Amino acid sequence: MAKELTHRADELAGLGWSADDVNRYAELWDYRQRWGAMNLEREDRLFLRKAEAALPALVTGKAAAKKSTQDKSYYRWLRFHLDAMREAEAAMELKDGGQGAWPILLEEELRLLDYFEPVLGLPDTLKAKAFDNFRAQMSAQAAALPADQMQACSYDFKAALTALKEKENSKWRHLVEDSGDQSYPVLLGTTAESFRNDVRDQLTPLLRQTLPSLADSEKPDPGAA
Repeated sequence: MAKELTHRADELAGLGWSADDVNRYAELWDYRQRWGAMNLEREDRLFLRKAEAALPALVTGKAAAKKSTQDKSYYRWLRFHLDAMREAEAAMELKDGGQGAWPILLEEELRLLDYFEPVLGLPDTLKAKAFDNFRAQMSAQAAALPADQMQACSYDFKAALTALKEKENSKWRHLVEDSGDQSYPVLLGTTAESFRNDVRDQLTPLLRQTLPSLADSEKPDPGAA
């Protein structure tokens, strides 16, 4: 059997396993990779065997191809929402040079994911829900800026994903769950760059502290480029 380079928790979820069992499998798999199966309790070793027996066999003679960061579901989810916002902005009457605060937030998160390359398995994506509050807080700060720094626009945060779900079976969630909140601040002039720098300064340590797969990362913080 081919050797797995990362756990296959998403496949177990697709087979109908409960979220608790999927999460347990991912955590035990990571533990075994670090410390070896002998350090697991017998019950946990049996659970791992049961989970792995339920998974489809990998192709014999070939190592499982490790997904790139850009191919991970969480990354593609962020990218989907960013592309939808950019398309919507093209139809908005924005002042010259205006940049949406939300696209800046997503661009900076994607930039950090490209740089740090976290595993983005189930343990990471569960913890990453903490970024929802960060995005909401930063957006609220942008929306509170005076009129000479911010153009108040609106955006339907659910429309693009709702349309996608009508065409295919997607398990992605909405970026903003509050259906009544369509506030979409657009930053003007140098305010956009100041906002981007503020997001970068706050999100870099937050992302490193939040995602379990980055706990032991010795990679220095990225430069401004």
